[in-house]
Amino acid sequence: MFSTKTKIGVCGAGAMGAGIAQVAAQAGHDVVVLDRDDKALARGRTSVEKGASALLKRGKIDAAEAEALASRVCWTLEISALADADLVIEAIIEDAAIKHALYTQLERVLDNRAVLATNTSSLSVSRLAEGLARPAQFLGLHFFNPAPIMKLVEVVSGADTDPAIAASARALMEGWGKVAVNARDVPGFIVNRVARPFYGEGWRALEEQASDAATLDFLYKDFAGFRMGPFELGDLIGHDINNAAAQSIFDAYNGRTRFVPSQAQLRLVAAGRLGRKSGRGVYDYDEDAQMPAPSFVECDNQGPLGDIIVGPDTSAFQALLTAAGVMFEIKQNIAPGFAEIDNVLVGFNDGRSAGALAAEFQKPAVCFDWMSDPATATALAFSASGDEARETALRLAARCGKRAVELRDRPGMVVFRTLCQLANCAADAVRDQVAEADAIDRAMITGVNYPFGPIAWAKQQGYGRVAAALGAIAKEIGDSRYSPCEVLSASGED
Repeated sequence: MFSTKTKIGVCGAGAMGAGIAQVAAQAGHDVVVLDRDDKALARGRTSVEKGASALLKRGKIDAAEAEALASRVCWTLEISALADADLVIEAIIEDAAIKHALYTQLERVLDNRAVLATNTSSLSVSRLAEGLARPAQFLGLHFFNPAPIMKLVEVVSGADTDPAIAASARALMEGWGKVAVNARDVPGFIVNRVARPFYGEGWRALEEQASDAATLDFLYKDFAGFRMGPFELGDLIGHDINNAAAQSIFDAYNGRTRFVPSQAQLRLVAAGRLGRKSGRGVYDYDEDAQMPAPSFVECDNQGPLGDIIVGPDTSAFQALLTAAGVMFEIKQNIAPGFAEIDNVLVGFNDGRSAGALAAEFQKPAVCFDWMSDPATATALAFSASGDEARETALRLAARCGKRAVELRDRPGMVVFRTLCQLANCAADAVRDQVAEADAIDRAMITGVNYPFGPIAWAKQQGYGRVAAALGAIAKEIGDSRYSPCEVLSASGED
């Protein structure tokens, strides 16, 4: 159906529209970009030219190809210029009424065989197709910003979308070098639905004073390998956009979500602190401003460690000790998953707070937050049930050659709770047949640059362990949003 000879129309010359136009032109298509504003068209043309120049500088294309790429894109104020387009991708404001008005105009000028696609990130594709003369020829093609760089395209079929058209559109996107995944038409599709806990848990940790924003951002990067923490990323996206997406998805599911929109983020929006674009968000971006550093606890000269006795099922903790050259003894009479140092219970978090562990086992307890690689992580983040446990945590951090971050004691800590809840949301999406598990993981890796897929992470940890941790968090704080999805709890995998 679609081929390299397919003529592409793009409605909207903003950052997303111009980016889509560049991708299509780079794949060899003739492209027509429509906007109602001359200045927007000029900015879009400049964006494509800069994109071609960047590809030239990186050696991806030669000078002739760069010139040809830019020349393939036509910029127009006249909707009639789209009359011979085979595929038109709408990338305008997220307002259903405005989109519908555009579709009505497009159907008057397009050939009956033309396919119309929306780049919406939050609106129902089926709803947008209502009232169209040819709803079978309408679908969602959700690109991610910046479109020339981000690999993912979510291919979303509405209730009436012709499956053959959706399959051909997916093949076209793959021909453009994209990772195209089929997604069910639900609020947020895959990425914007599954990703909400990354922001939500970060904001909740900040609101509950687990630590300051700079330290929390550091933990997500140092422990889990995220390129940015939730507050840095929110500042980059814009808190007005990020909060609006959260509120839209929350409302669309009538509040039956794994997150709640952050009141602290909403206060930033109300104050005009939108992030980088306004000069200030969580962080200050004035020329003279300095980014705050993470907060570490002094852990030198804390005294020697006592004997370390490690219980069963402590591979992560043993890896930490082995990497640091710390000697330990393995015994079976220690709580599974934990070690003891001078009668202090020590281990990586399993969903319970240090205080809950101390009460259960009647001894001081220390929990460490999850880390992808104990050997390469530069710090240990801990919560302690009291002073004795805190001193043990600091001595252990010093012995392991790590900086220490002290977190307020809360179930699941920070990184581990976030990853568990991301896995929970991804499992919900599998249960609801939004997409296949491997497609969800690919979407999160290629759409928002996650270091790993949430389903693959849960499988590596053991579905049973993740489900148990979520259950412990839900029980201790009395919040059913953390109750494990049945895909995790009924998997039968440890």
